[in-house]
Amino acid sequence: MRITILTLILLLPASIYAQLQPDNTDLEILNANKKTENSKKYPYGIKSINTYGNEAYARQICLNSIRKAKKRWEAAGKPEDFISYMGKRYAPPTQNPNWVRLVHYFLEKKAK
Repeated sequence: MRITILTLILLLPASIYAQLQPDNTDLEILNANKKTENSKKYPYGIKSINTYGNEAYARQICLNSIRKAKKRWEAAGKPEDFISYMGKRYAPPTQNPNWVRLVHYFLEKKAK
């Protein structure tokens, strides 16, 4: 019985699986993004605005980006998990193909 349930969960489409997961807070996503980007020159991966390496300034910009992306994601009807949705715009797969995977990794690592 346990194997059957586990198999079903693993085979669920990502959109359904995302709805089963508890939502991550903005700060959890922010911290996972910081670990993913891991840059002194571009804290939190902020390149569109010159932060002059100021981590507090970059942190606020990133937090604003997360909050705005959540509003767009909810308005779009939550078509996929939030990290994948945000990653398409924040870190396009053509420029940073590992961003979504790494943010998920750090969020899961935090949860354990």
